[in-house]
Amino acid sequence: MKSKAIATKFVSHDVPNLQSLEHSKAYQLREKVNNGQKPNREEKNWLAEQVNRNAYFKKAIPLMGYRFSFEDVLKTFLVKQYGDWHEYNAPDKTSLRAMLYEKIDRIVEVSD
Repeated sequence: MKSKAIATKFVSHDVPNLQSLEHSKAYQLREKVNNGQKPNREEKNWLAEQVNRNAYFKKAIPLMGYRFSFEDVLKTFLVKQYGDWHEYNAPDKTSLRAMLYEKIDRIVEVSD
């Protein structure tokens, strides 16, 4: 299996070298997944929060002009809360529940 790129530039202006972000949580998590390691609970919860709270991407984290993609570890879920359905991306249902923290009527995993 081919390893995924750590990140790709998504802006047209100059940005710092990618290596300058190697101490960021997004970089370290992408590197960990690329090395075949599984994220722990804290990392899964953090990832769910980051991908669902940014305005740029649904399955990636923007950082300093770079896109850290996590499509390979995220699943798509439909969540019913207070009579409305919403789509979210998360590593698992547990991280999604931790992010939403309100009453959840139903969670359904969407298969591609």
